[in-house]
Amino acid sequence: MEKPSNTLKKIYHPSKEVKKRANVKDYEPLYQESISNREDFWAKEAKRLEWFRKWDKVLDASNHPFYEWFQGGRINIVHNALDRHQKNATRNKLAIIWEGEPGDLRTFSYHALHREVSRFANVLKSMGARPGEVITIYMPQIPETVIAMLACAKIGAIHSVVYGGFSVEALAERIEDANSRILVTADGGFRRGKAVGLKSIANEAMKRSPTIEVCITVKRTGEECYMENDRDFWYHDLMSMPLACSDCATVETDAEDPLFILYTSGTTGKPKGLVHTHGGYAVYTASTFRYVFDIKPEDRFWCAADPGWVTGHSYMVYGPLINGATMMMYEGAPNHPYPNRWWQMIEKYGINILYTSPTAIRGLMRFGPSWADRHNLSSLRLLGSVGEPINPEAWKWYYEVIGKGRCPIMDTWWQTETGGHMITPLPVIPLKPGSATKPFFGNEMAIVDDRGNEVKTGEEGNLVIKNPWPGMARTILGDPDRFVEKYWEKYSEQKWYLAGDSARKDEDGYYWIIGRIDDVIKVSGYRLGSAEIESALVSHPAVTEAAAIALPDELRGNIIHTTVVLRQGVEAGDKLSEELKAHVEHEIGPIARPAFVVFTDALPKTRSGKIMRRVLKARALGQDTGDLSTLEE
Repeated sequence: MEKPSNTLKKIYHPSKEVKKRANVKDYEPLYQESISNREDFWAKEAKRLEWFRKWDKVLDASNHPFYEWFQGGRINIVHNALDRHQKNATRNKLAIIWEGEPGDLRTFSYHALHREVSRFANVLKSMGARPGEVITIYMPQIPETVIAMLACAKIGAIHSVVYGGFSVEALAERIEDANSRILVTADGGFRRGKAVGLKSIANEAMKRSPTIEVCITVKRTGEECYMENDRDFWYHDLMSMPLACSDCATVETDAEDPLFILYTSGTTGKPKGLVHTHGGYAVYTASTFRYVFDIKPEDRFWCAADPGWVTGHSYMVYGPLINGATMMMYEGAPNHPYPNRWWQMIEKYGINILYTSPTAIRGLMRFGPSWADRHNLSSLRLLGSVGEPINPEAWKWYYEVIGKGRCPIMDTWWQTETGGHMITPLPVIPLKPGSATKPFFGNEMAIVDDRGNEVKTGEEGNLVIKNPWPGMARTILGDPDRFVEKYWEKYSEQKWYLAGDSARKDEDGYYWIIGRIDDVIKVSGYRLGSAEIESALVSHPAVTEAAAIALPDELRGNIIHTTVVLRQGVEAGDKLSEELKAHVEHEIGPIARPAFVVFTDALPKTRSGKIMRRVLKARALGQDTGDLSTLEE
């Protein structure tokens, strides 16, 4: 038993080749400089971008925690992602290589992407889109998703991308919260060989959210769908009209003007619409992308996330495009029709960097190494992991089977709230499987107890960020008090950001993320609020109360275990259990489908009425339930 354990504890040092080509040769001196002179460091990074007007002040910290970065600066992220590349050789370089699940292929040069974005920006303007309004995007993983995002930003509108796997209630709730007037969607997308309808879900969501006046639909699957007169328009029809001309000026935005809203699940109440801005976010995503992935002009980068999550925003769209990289997009499942689909595409398109989730790695690991071994993966030089801590066994498989022992793994820790990488290796940093390693430049982290005292080396505690950073979310849409309460109130005296994760730090200063300290459930790297799942269950006529918890799962990280109290006279049984699972899936989406529905007469609660989820978890795992002195009965 000792041998595997020792292998997994091994430190993996970068090769001479990796060190030789690295953009950063030595992490520590640059890190220390970024901490000692934080504002100077970020000013240097900001100067790599093009500004319509330079900032007056790098950081205004006078209104904690509502920090402002590059105050007085005028910029637009699309000018940096597309417009400026039209003036040099990048103009003719591939921006996007896209493959659909059925095997169809489309590519866009930077020139072609700029043209399509300008045309769709003019379409949006013709529909009355204005700077500052929120446009909701609900799409499969197709190029039009990226085009829609960039078109919104180009005209100063704010995009709110809703993951295409979410269902009616989740979409309607996000439309309503953002008060969106325009929705961009598609008839559907392909997943595991089937056409998955989106327009039908969008239609139902629009019934619940009457703010939508215009719905633009991309024809992807060709499936029939209902189109309402005067509200619904086909994307291809609008783009063929004279109004969709390729000349569209990019709006100058203030550095602090909102760029996008992205919803992340909370433990109570509705999901939080986190607001990110043009200036700080552009600087932070561009910098983290360039340093962490050691990007070179010839690289082809594949972030296998969906644009509906922050990883897709930062490292599929904005980070690569600002740096003039070629990005890969793929529509479908990683193992369709066979488990070699990803490896086939890496070989076919010469992908150099793959950035994916531990869940995807574990899912493909199930099929063994033979599917990967039949392909030439020699183009890969770096690998990345995102979404949740990666277990050492999966790390080792990824490193040895996919990277062939040549490719360092950038195991990144960050959040929707942070906008970009916070704790992450660089290619020159020695790696420990399962550790996110060290803070990114400019960031000071600590692991503390509830009073704010740093815990001892190796001990678990609350992970905090001690300083502001350019990529940070500025607020929660329409709810600044909740923003303060959720992230800043616990350590208000120290002005620290509470990450909501527990972690430990080892003797070498490496950070190890353990998991959430609240009731957010992470399934396959996606965060779902227990309250959202519980609300969906209670909306079923048979259910009076519900509780949702996460149970560890080897493949998905966690699975959803629910306990429900039925209304009087309703009979429990397998049929109802399956019906409730399907109901949650319909209301939120497939990722929220519970693995278990357990029926009970009463939920364990405190005297104040709070459900004691730790008791449910202990029972489900067959563990000791611990102190029950605060239990109601």
